[in-house]
Amino acid sequence: MGMTMTQKILAAHAGLDHVEAGQLIEANLDMVLGNDITSPVAINEMKKMKEQTVFDKEKIALVMDHFIPNKDIKSAENCKCCRDFANANEIVNYFDVGNMGIEHALLPEKGLVTAGDAVIGADSHTCTYGALGAFSTGVGSTDMAAGMVTGKAWFKVPSALKFILTGKPSRWISGKDVILHIIGMIGVDGALYKSMEFVGDGVANLTMDDRFTICNMAIEAGGKNGIFPVDEKTAEYIKEHGDKPYTVYEADEDAEYDAVYTIDLSQLKPTVSFPHLPENTKEVGTFEDVAIDQVVIGSCTNGRIQDIRQAAEIMKGRKVAKNVRCIVIPATQAVYLQAMREGLLEIFIEAGAVVSTPTCGPCLGGYMGILAAGERCVSTTNRNFVGRMGHVDSEVYLASPAVAAASAVTGKISCPCELGL
Repeated sequence: MGMTMTQKILAAHAGLDHVEAGQLIEANLDMVLGNDITSPVAINEMKKMKEQTVFDKEKIALVMDHFIPNKDIKSAENCKCCRDFANANEIVNYFDVGNMGIEHALLPEKGLVTAGDAVIGADSHTCTYGALGAFSTGVGSTDMAAGMVTGKAWFKVPSALKFILTGKPSRWISGKDVILHIIGMIGVDGALYKSMEFVGDGVANLTMDDRFTICNMAIEAGGKNGIFPVDEKTAEYIKEHGDKPYTVYEADEDAEYDAVYTIDLSQLKPTVSFPHLPENTKEVGTFEDVAIDQVVIGSCTNGRIQDIRQAAEIMKGRKVAKNVRCIVIPATQAVYLQAMREGLLEIFIEAGAVVSTPTCGPCLGGYMGILAAGERCVSTTNRNFVGRMGHVDSEVYLASPAVAAASAVTGKISCPCELGL
């Protein structure tokens, strides 16, 4: 029996010739990631261990992003805990105010993860790096602590789902629409502890930013990880962002999959996830008007330069609708700087939007855009659970940057076509 892409990476990192779904293995890690919320818990767990030295000061990344700049005393203390730990252990990849970004946009941008890597992070959206042909998955803070000390992690080898992508998406259709369509199709537990493996000729028509978005939300279908094959676009991205050596793994022709789905990208429509689960998807134009109070464009899912450019193209020369608050959050300092150089920030500000420093902020109900009771927000983030962005009686509608920008202008959930685009 052959192996999937994910199984091959795990086998190599476990020093095994072959692994099978359900097998328990111990794998060597190429990167252990934490943020300002999860790292303090891991650091405190390390203090209980016999060995309290990190396994490799270059293979740990601590990214201050959830409440940065600090919003209150508790968040300041969490960051101080991480800062002190990083200094004491000479952690090379420590990112704080001024040189930080949202972790899952920052690590690929810095070239810290690459094809063939095995990565764990104490954040559920660590699965983002599968876009680079890596195995990456979220873990708890205790597992992060063990990983920082040993450089290893235990895994149950996942079975897999194959998604054959064909065709070319139409204008304004992005990776967000693809993954929302998939989650709507299989449900939030449709890939529970499975690897979501994306293949097919349609992959070539997806940008790297599209692929990051798709893998980022694999967890929203219950997936252990999402992963794309390494093609010319992947190799170009890796070489542009770093010089770390990489390994390409390809699935065997006789690899087993629990299910195979074929998706024609040319047939996809702008898709929105209604409250209060990502699987509650509807195509724009199939529902009655939904008036909104706020729009958020950003996050580890959709805060990259492609997303910012797309939103700016729609909002250029237009105004944010009366009674709508529009918050734009570039995912990293580099994205922020690029957007500034291209004049995109000027477009947003002239439209009546506000531009924030990189932060997770409103995505998890942290700050920078908390919702009051009864308010509705169109957001390019990844979760729309009850109370996710504020009051339990608020509502979050997940959408692409294109839909979010158009909605900010019209004051209701809209696609760019309603603006004549």
